[in-house]
Amino acid sequence: MRRLLLPVFGLVAAVMLLAGAQHLRNSGGPELGPPPPGALRLATWNVHYIAARRTEGRWGLARWEARKAPLAAGFAALGADLVAFQEMETFRGGNDDSENLAREWLLGNAPGHAAAAVGDWRSFPSTQPIFYRTERLELLDQGWFFFSPTPDAIYSRSFDGSYPAFASWARFRDRRGGRAVFRVLNLHLDYANGENRRRSVELVVERTRPWIEAGETVLLAGDLNALHGSPLHRALGDAGFSFLPVRGATFHFDRGFNLFGAIDHLAHAGDARPASAPVVVRRKRGPVWASDHYPLVADFHLAGP
Repeated sequence: MRRLLLPVFGLVAAVMLLAGAQHLRNSGGPELGPPPPGALRLATWNVHYIAARRTEGRWGLARWEARKAPLAAGFAALGADLVAFQEMETFRGGNDDSENLAREWLLGNAPGHAAAAVGDWRSFPSTQPIFYRTERLELLDQGWFFFSPTPDAIYSRSFDGSYPAFASWARFRDRRGGRAVFRVLNLHLDYANGENRRRSVELVVERTRPWIEAGETVLLAGDLNALHGSPLHRALGDAGFSFLPVRGATFHFDRGFNLFGAIDHLAHAGDARPASAPVVVRRKRGPVWASDHYPLVADFHLAGP
């Protein structure tokens, strides 16, 4: 979530007073173990943008210095073959992505990984990268489209004229036998405007329909800013996606407060099947949280052609 509405913070304060507890939980969850043999591990994680024009504050540069070690530790603990990131941005008030502190930091501390869905920021929006394990996966192609009346115009504003928002995607081949070829679609939908979300999902359905009808395997990951069972999920389900059931909160207000169900989700279409139940990794790995979202992880078995 780029911004949070004041009524939401009011609700948090009210619940804190009523509960009288430092940590509020609406869910637990199993520990994250190793993936089953042969399975592909996919995660999604909104890591909150860095407000580069601020020194102080929860998302400013000083806080980034405190966040970056927990972020690297959290990424390493996932043991994922693929991680779809949202809000991996060093925001200076424009679209210039020539400096991306989080992406550079993680890649520098993640040997064996590379970033897909990235490029020269002037022709490829790169703030929703898909990190992948190079020993396991070969990158075949990548692309993007904006949630906009002009989706192929880079940085075009959303349907209501607000901040640009987009989908990134990458196509991979599994190096283990070179058999399975699949796409990962990385989404971040508008947190505030339901009509933006609805029209964005309509565009996602339109863009993914040819892939699914051609028999491709597509793994969907991202921050949908919608609870499981929403009209957005139903529309994507009608298009061929099956969503994994996620227990409890994935957004925690940067406080570890778990007040409502998951808004981050994983889904699959085509020749993929879940190899394990999804896990929300609710662990603080330093003096501050790495983000206001938890990472969500699941394992998949992919069939070859």
